[in-house]
Amino acid sequence: MKTNRRAFLKSSAAAGVGAVAAARATSAQTALRPMTDGIVPITLAERRTRIDKARRLMTENRIDAILIEGGSSMFYFTGVRWGLSERPFLAVIPAKGEPAWVTPGFEEQRARELITIGDDVRTWEEDESPYRSVAQILKDRGVSTGRVGVEERLRFFVFNGVKKETPGITYDSADPITAGCRMIKSPAEIALMQRANDMTIAAYKAAFATLREGMTQGELRNDILAAYRALGAQGADVAVSFGKYTAFPHGSIEPQRLREGDIVQVDDGCSVDGYQSDITRTTVFGKPTRRQTDVWNLEKRAQAAAFAAAKPGVPCEAVDAAARKLITDAGFGPGYKVPGLPHRTGHGIGLDIHEWTNFVRGNKTPLAPGMCFSDEPMIAIYGEFGIRLEDCLYITESGAKFFTQPSLAIDKPFA
Repeated sequence: MKTNRRAFLKSSAAAGVGAVAAARATSAQTALRPMTDGIVPITLAERRTRIDKARRLMTENRIDAILIEGGSSMFYFTGVRWGLSERPFLAVIPAKGEPAWVTPGFEEQRARELITIGDDVRTWEEDESPYRSVAQILKDRGVSTGRVGVEERLRFFVFNGVKKETPGITYDSADPITAGCRMIKSPAEIALMQRANDMTIAAYKAAFATLREGMTQGELRNDILAAYRALGAQGADVAVSFGKYTAFPHGSIEPQRLREGDIVQVDDGCSVDGYQSDITRTTVFGKPTRRQTDVWNLEKRAQAAAFAAAKPGVPCEAVDAAARKLITDAGFGPGYKVPGLPHRTGHGIGLDIHEWTNFVRGNKTPLAPGMCFSDEPMIAIYGEFGIRLEDCLYITESGAKFFTQPSLAIDKPFA
């Protein structure tokens, strides 16, 4: 009877803690309000300006046209969102002349609803080749020979089909045009990314109030996603790790339950009009050990060193070097070895959560105003824990600016 009574009391206490935590979670999420007021989508005028810049870059790189299909670059230049399937839907942006489109015939009306730039829409029926339509567009734009740029995410079967129909054309990467445009963000893009980052911090703050002994990483993830929904965020996702699994840079498939003294790490973000956030917060559930605090503080100094190094004209690799030096000088590494910093210090971000270019050794691309990056060195110690602090930044004429204020301390994840 005593054993049963102890078990009953223990389960009752756990239920009580769970009820309190659930009430706290509900309260935190109820307090959230949509953060969608005042969002200004990218205008048609700005998209036309992007196409004008793409044409200039095509001329400079001796490319006569670029070929793109559904994805971030199509949305960037035209505002059209189109999913990928076995039926190609394509846009051709020439260096001279208006953009043209290739769509399945039965999708023509839907396509015309979405298309606001270029009224040359070519259709193909189920028993016809879409690639011949592309070839005809290029011919009509005076591109029977010359060079055509292929957007990096264009699928091979599409490229191969077009290539067979255009034997006189040489194909090359469209990166000088697509990356050349997309790496430099406009004030309107910066504003959308700022809102996405603000939403992510608000979601994390609300969800961290729900931390409780025994909760699973899935439960914390669901709390964060619920907060995102309350905020009106789009495309939200999050990775959650506890304890020793925080050393895995992108998490672990192992089931995890939160225990006193565990490191807690959340990573990812949401989107606003397609523009992404990416934030990592790492804290401890309960009282941190000296070891956890020391490594957390080292990570904070490394993140700050990367930020300080990020100035116009500085090569991207110098930002990585600044963070990595602090970590290796403390006895970790060297290089990408663990315990230490196993990945680049940061990546480009915009319409894609990972895009051009990277804070990584060997990348001599100079920083320029308008470029946006994550700043996320990490210290991974397999078998113990990992510490990553991630905030995104953008480059201005005078240096870098964070979208979000970095964490203050291991027990103060939000400024």
